Amino acid sequence: MGGYILSCCSTADLTAEHFKERDVHYICFHYFLDGKEYADDLGKSMPFDVFYKAMEDGAETKTSQVNVDEFIEYFTPFLEKGLDILHVSLSSGISGVINSATIAQKELSEKYPDRKIYIVDSLAASSGYGLLMDKLADIRDSGASIDDVYQWAETHKLELHHWFFSTDLTFYVKGGRISKTAGFVGTALKICPLLNVDDTGHLIPRAKIRGKKRVIEEIVEHMEAHAQNGLNYDGKCYISNSACYEDAKAVADKIEARFPKLDGPVEIFSVGTTIGSHTGPGTVALFFWGDVRQA
Repeated sequence: MGGYILSCCSTADLTAEHFKERDVHYICFHYFLDGKEYADDLGKSMPFDVFYKAMEDGAETKTSQVNVDEFIEYFTPFLEKGLDILHVSLSSGISGVINSATIAQKELSEKYPDRKIYIVDSLAASSGYGLLMDKLADIRDSGASIDDVYQWAETHKLELHHWFFSTDLTFYVKGGRISKTAGFVGTALKICPLLNVDDTGHLIPRAKIRGKKRVIEEIVEHMEAHAQNGLNYDGKCYISNSACYEDAKAVADKIEARFPKLDGPVEIFSVGTTIGSHTGPGTVALFFWGDVRQA
C-alpha cells in the first residue's frame, strides 16, 4: 500500500494471521533447542506448548539474531518491486539486531539509490513491539506516507508501555539474572518480580511482589497510573504469556473490567521462542499506550 512495506522481526510476537491481516512483513530470528536450530517463526516449526514443555524438562536454549546477509536477502525482493521499506527492529536494549539491519540498509541503498529504506529502533519487545506495528499499520492505512509513518514511530515509540511479571524464577536463575540463593528464597516466599522496559529499551526490575494475586493487581495498577487518559484509556491493550494463559487471562479480565473504553477486548498472544528462551515459562507481559517512558 502506498508504494512501501512495513516490516519487523518475528520477535514482535503476534500471530502469522495477525501480521497477514495487517499487511505487516516479518523476518525470523533463530533459536537452538538442545543444539538443534529452528526458525522463530511464530510457532509454525514448533508449537509453543511443546517448546515450553521442553524448557521445563531441562532442554538447553540459546538464540541467534538475524544477520546482515539474511536482511539483504529479505529486503531485496521488495526493492526490486519498486517498494520502499520501513523496518522496525527489536529493541537495541535487548538485541544487536538493529546493527545488522542498518548495515544491510547502507549496502542496499547504494544498489537501489532511488528507494527509501528506513530502520527504526522500536525500543520495544514481544507483543508490545507488535502493538507498535499494529499502530503503524493503522497510520499507513489512513493514507500516510512512509516518511510520515517513520516520523510518527520515532516521535511516539516511548509512549508504548511494557510491564512484565514472572511466577517462575527458574530461568532467571539459569540465565544469571538472579543468584541461586535469591531464587531459592524467592520461590519459597512466592516472590514474583515485576519489571518494565525503560526509555533505552532495557528490561528493568522494579519490584518484588509476594504472591500471584498481588502481582496481578499491581500490574493493572501500573496501567491505571500510566495509561493515556487513565481509566478512560481508549486504545488497544495486548498481553503476551509464556505457557501461563490462565494468569494472562486473569490480568485481561481485570483490565477489561477497569477500563470500559478499551478499543476492543484485550488480545492475548504467546511469548515467542526467542524472548521465551530467556524468560522461560511463567511470564506475563502487559502492553498499552501511556505517558512517555522514563529511566
